[in-house]
Amino acid sequence: MLETLLASTNQLRQLPIRHRIAMMVTLALMVLMMALPSPNSLAAQFTPPLPVKLRLPLTVNLPSLSETDSEQQAPWQQFTVENGDSMALLFKRAGLSPQTLHQLTQLPQAGKALKNIKPKQVLELQIEDGQLLGLRYPQSASDTLVISRSDSGFSEQLEQLTLQTRQHYASATITSNFWNAAVDAGLTANTIMELAALFGWDIDFALDLRAGDHFAVLWQEHYLDGQHVDQGHILAAEFVNQGEVFRAIRHQDGNYYGDQGRAMKKAFLRAPVQFNYISSNFNPRRLHPVTGRVRPHNGADYVAPVGTPIMAAGDGTVVSSSYNQYNGNYVFIKHSNTYVTKYLHLKKRLVNKGQRVKQGQTIGTLGATGRVTGAHLHYEFLVNGVHRNPRTVKLPQSRSLSGQEKQTFLANSKPLLAQIAHRQSILLARQETNPL
Repeated sequence: MLETLLASTNQLRQLPIRHRIAMMVTLALMVLMMALPSPNSLAAQFTPPLPVKLRLPLTVNLPSLSETDSEQQAPWQQFTVENGDSMALLFKRAGLSPQTLHQLTQLPQAGKALKNIKPKQVLELQIEDGQLLGLRYPQSASDTLVISRSDSGFSEQLEQLTLQTRQHYASATITSNFWNAAVDAGLTANTIMELAALFGWDIDFALDLRAGDHFAVLWQEHYLDGQHVDQGHILAAEFVNQGEVFRAIRHQDGNYYGDQGRAMKKAFLRAPVQFNYISSNFNPRRLHPVTGRVRPHNGADYVAPVGTPIMAAGDGTVVSSSYNQYNGNYVFIKHSNTYVTKYLHLKKRLVNKGQRVKQGQTIGTLGATGRVTGAHLHYEFLVNGVHRNPRTVKLPQSRSLSGQEKQTFLANSKPLLAQIAHRQSILLARQETNPL
């Protein structure tokens, strides 16, 4: 082997010098390449390891435009309606212009609702830079009128919540007075007044009630998420007065009728006498024909022959039947808790105080008694104690049911009246089992 190496060295020496240089360079490169690491080992040294799990989110939840806008919008402010307030005054207090209110009143629902605001109601307004962006007006426990502003102007919608309706029943026997009996039975003041108004056309609650009279009522209450929010309507009621039974049932038209479809609300005659002409109209600034002084003329004077029958303008109770030097013979009739009619200067009175009268019943005859200049009937019409012109006052309408509508009413009223009878029988059974 040594001899072979020496021979190779002698051969290299015999080569030209340029060949010997090239071979030496090639040999050096080979030695260098053998000393360097492999490409795979280099990749392993310089490539960073990947994480076991990628925790970067694949999507990014950006806030929506509506969320961004709502965060930037002005907050809602509450304004309570005060005594004597109108929407104009409330808007002025909120710093809003009359022009804005005018725009709202052009909306169908808002135009009506905003005219009927009441003290203690709370309205919510959204205002930014003196401009109204929105309005919320709760009209009831379930209904809220919402007004919104957009580039095209104001728009409205009615938001309605679903209320749960429950039926309640109460009954009582009057021992001292109606009010105390109703309160003891668990009725609220509103329900008591509504009940009295229902039967006020047939029963005089001041004069007709007696110990032992009995009443029963079935009504609704409204709840939202289990919480009581307001009182509903009376569905059916029964009142026994001096042995006579009166019943009232609510119909789908919102009015109340007796168990045979007769209207609970009674009508009035426009004029209670067949007259020839009217000698003096309703006039709060009239000069009195006898004294010559300014004195209100609170009724209408109907001229007719002496002795002409005078009729009761509606069903009611005679609350006064007497004589004095000014009115002559006179009769006053109370019709429910709302209406009173007065008949003056009669020749004769044919009814007595406390007597029940029917519409069209003759209560006296026309005459010229008292301070008068000629024979006539002086007729007055009072609504809640205030004199109204009997010739123009809006009279309550009375429309009893008939035909298919009556049949529908009778079918709907039977289960309500049956429920009252059933509950009353349970109470009587309890009273017999556990007498006081």
